[in-house]
Amino acid sequence: MANKQERIAALIRKNIAEIIQIELKNPHLGFVSIPEVKVSKDFSYAKVYVSFFDKSQAAEGMKVLEHSKGFIRSSLANKMDTRRCPELSFILDDGYEKEERIAELLKK
Repeated sequence: MANKQERIAALIRKNIAEIIQIELKNPHLGFVSIPEVKVSKDFSYAKVYVSFFDKSQAAEGMKVLEHSKGFIRSSLANKMDTRRCPELSFILDDGYEKEERIAELLKK
């Protein structure tokens, strides 16, 4: 079962990245990457972790993604071959900052 969850998560990650880069035309979004997607066991919810290249645009970018959530979900439903499309929740990923901070502490 976990293997199917991983496949669905990878498919959602790939499709959402394409939707954000190609279909979503918003100049306030900036450069976005999706490092990880976690899907619930019943495939009805998906946590989409989002990382921004420019950290100063993160707050504005999260507002744009929340505002565009319906469009992204409907485009995702058209691209996927599943019975239903999961409910999306966008979460700001701060893993890179934590990694940099730990590396800096280890250097000291």
